[in-house]
This record gives sequence, structure tokens and C-alpha cells, in this order.
Amino acid sequence: MTNSPIKPVAASAVMTSTTALNSTSTADLNNTAVSTVSAVSRTEPGCPAGGPADVTRSLTLPDDLAPVALLGARDEVLRAVERGFPDVSVHVRGATVTVTGPAARVDVVVVLLSELIDVARAGTPLTADAVDRAISLLDASARPAEVLTDEVLTTHGRSIRPKSLGQKAYTDAIENSTITFGIGPAGTGKTYLAMAKAVDALVRKQISRIILTRPAVEAGENLGFLPGTLTDKIDPYLRPLYDALHDMLDAEALPQLIAAGTIEVAPLAYMRGRTLNDAFIILDEAQNTSPEQMKMFLTRLGFGSKMVITGDISQIDLPGGRPSGLRVVRRILDGLEDIAFCELTAADVVRHRLVGQIVDAYARYDAAHADTVGADPATRRGGPRRRTPSEFRDRNRP
Repeated sequence: MTNSPIKPVAASAVMTSTTALNSTSTADLNNTAVSTVSAVSRTEPGCPAGGPADVTRSLTLPDDLAPVALLGARDEVLRAVERGFPDVSVHVRGATVTVTGPAARVDVVVVLLSELIDVARAGTPLTADAVDRAISLLDASARPAEVLTDEVLTTHGRSIRPKSLGQKAYTDAIENSTITFGIGPAGTGKTYLAMAKAVDALVRKQISRIILTRPAVEAGENLGFLPGTLTDKIDPYLRPLYDALHDMLDAEALPQLIAAGTIEVAPLAYMRGRTLNDAFIILDEAQNTSPEQMKMFLTRLGFGSKMVITGDISQIDLPGGRPSGLRVVRRILDGLEDIAFCELTAADVVRHRLVGQIVDAYARYDAAHADTVGADPATRRGGPRRRTPSEFRDRNRP
């Protein structure tokens, strides 16, 4: 993610909320960061007369926060702040952080540092990527501490938390709605966060089982030509779900939970005719369902259950130009109570930063070629139509 300057409008909104934040923090928490104006001047050589004056503000770190927790290994957090605000200088001496630069920019950096302090005190490790995300959240007039410290699940000694405003809205929607659709590109955490919410609900005994499913579209739901048993045939299509489960559950516990039926991983075709009560049900890769399959799946919902449907409408693999059930369902269900649709974007990608740029590049390419592709059915299918055997026979007749 490339850092961009904070917009003045966002900065003003952020400063209003952070003034209250600082006063609340200092009242409720011992030795929380305190901001003071210690000097006002413009001393840089070559500055135009009458230009905006620089201000210097200082923040004192809380007693229970080691400076390295805020600054990061080899000061990587501090360097990330400086990259995001090249017109502001940040210096650290002991437990005091001094920020100097144009008043509006200094105010935003003070807000940023105050939020990062709250994030670090909550136990979330700070990295350069976390700083980038915090800056983006401030740009959207959101509090980074509210997003980055929202714990979804603690497992194997680490916490799973949303890392963007879109992910926070997504996890909140799962918490508050019976059916949630998470729609967005690869790497936005759609399936992973849904899985974390499912495991958390199971641990809290809010549900009695987790059911994970996805369509085996590449084989057209007809797996007979693959070698091995039925389990061997469907496992490759369900492997991403197993991978997420291994991240969140002990290796010894997972086989036992699957054997007991507490966790079930199955292809979508196996959902037909069932009513799923007291369960957390996740349909992954939903862009590869037909409208009929989507209706079938949604009507499996039973009492005491939640559903999360995830998919990326830019990667539809349905054969023969069939319509995607994920595209159609929003037009059918949008506006119904207790059903939430969450749109995730490249800004919510949490994989390598290049993934977000790749997603954006493909979106621009698809938009630029939409008219050409849409106008030519042969191009939309990937090439000119092949002749049928009868056409070849007719062509070769004397």
C-alpha cells in the first residue's frame, strides 16, 4: 500500500474525535500519551515569508508501554510514520516523542501516534504495514484503535483481528446478521474471517457444529473421472477450508471434531435436502454457484443457525456462460431484514501488498475492455467458435 497525504477534511474530522480520545485516555488510563504545544516557529532555511508556522508537540509514552513496542524493531514503525508524512519530523528521546512540522499535519501525526499507542497497549504487534493501514483509516475518518484491536479469535497464542475498515464492517455484519454475504477480491480475508467467527461461536457454545462447503465447479460436480475414493476426489476442492481450520485449531483436535461431526467439510451438492439447525454454515467460492444452487443452499437455513456466503464475482469459473448465483442473489434479497451484503475492495487485501495492486490492475483492465468483451460472444468465451463435426463434413463434401 502506498502512503498518501491525509486529506484536510479527514484530518479535521479525526482531530475532533481525537481531542475527546486524548482527554478520555488521560482521565481513565495512567500516563496515557499527553500532547502539548511547546514551540511555534518556522526556522527552516528557504521558507517563504508569511508561510504557515511550524508547531512542535510532544507525547509522553505510558509507563506500561516500552518504547520499542511503539517504534517497532529497528524503528520500522517510526520510519513508516515518517514516510507517510515527509513534511513532519519525529524524534524520540526516552519516553518522549516530539513531532514538528505544519500545524495541521502535526495534529494528524499526534492523532496517529495516540492511536498506535492504544493499539500497542491492546497487545497488537505494530509493523510498518499496520502504520499504513492506520493512516488509511484516519483518511477515512475512522479510529485505527477501534478497528485494529477488535479481536475475533485468539488461537495458538495469536489473535485474529480485522485489518481494515471493510473487514471490521464484515465481522460486525457476521455478528449481527443471520445471513452475511462477503463479496470481494482474493486476499481480503472473506473466508478466513468467516472461519474465525465460526470457530469463536463454537468455542463459546453459541452453535453446536460448523459446516463448510464450496462448489466443485472445475469438475462440474461430476468427480467420477478423478482417481481414488470419493474423499480423494473432493479433497482438492475443499483443501483451502482445511488449511484455515489447521490455522485455528490444534492439529490433534481437528480430526476428532471432524470424526464427531462437529465440523463438516463437504461439496455443495451434499447440502441438498438438508435442514441445518444450530450450525454456523459457510459457503465459499459462491461465485461458482448457479442461481438454482444458491437458492437451494439458502433454504437449508435452520433454527439457531448463521450463514456466511463468500465469493469473488471477478473470478467466475462457471462453464458455458451460465449466470452466477452470487450475482443474481443481491438483486433478489437486497433490502431484506437480517441479511447483510458486505463489499470488500483492494483496500482490504491483507496479503502481499502487490496483491492489492494486481487486483486494481485487473479491475482497470476489465473496465477498459468490458465493451469489447460484451459485444462479441465468441471473445467472451475465450476465442472463436469451433466447427461441429457435421459442419466439417458439410464443408468437405464435393
